[in-house]
Amino acid sequence: MADWLATARTGSADALGRLLEAYRRYLLDVANAELDTVLQAKAGASDLVQETFLEAQRIFDRFGGGAGADLRAWLRAILLNKVATFTRHYRDTAKRHLGKEVGLDAGSDLQFHPPAPGDSPSNLVHRAEQAELVTAALERLPEQYRQIIIWRQLEGLPFEDMAARLQRSVDAVRKLWWRAIQQLQKELQKRE
Repeated sequence: MADWLATARTGSADALGRLLEAYRRYLLDVANAELDTVLQAKAGASDLVQETFLEAQRIFDRFGGGAGADLRAWLRAILLNKVATFTRHYRDTAKRHLGKEVGLDAGSDLQFHPPAPGDSPSNLVHRAEQAELVTAALERLPEQYRQIIIWRQLEGLPFEDMAARLQRSVDAVRKLWWRAIQQLQKELQKRE
């Protein structure tokens, strides 16, 4: 590690990275021990260790100690400062009261319920606009196409009933319906 430290002091980011990585496990243990369990839902120990590494890289030129115990103590001090700042941010801020926050896990009395099914105002407007476009496109179709689409799509008539009304075979009615749908799609695409 002394070699990495010496190389890191010459400006080698790679050597500094390897040097810091050597202390990751130790710093994770410290962060897990120091971080309040209530706050662990807000950020993990690995997040704080990563912030410690970023800070250490930023101010590495200020480190005057040697490898080993000196570097470990310096990194621990940075980490403890990060933990304290994080704790103050969530615990001591008047805006947030972590004691009042309740998790939404399966064992909680408070459960998350998605919004009731239904349309939002914007969905209703969009649907109305689409209905107007379809109605206008239907009006531009030949009468027979318009009628067969209304029977099938709006009234839900089976092909057999439509065939009886039109006095045609079921196969002929299916083909007519298909041509009507294709024509409707073309009319809708003209307006887009």
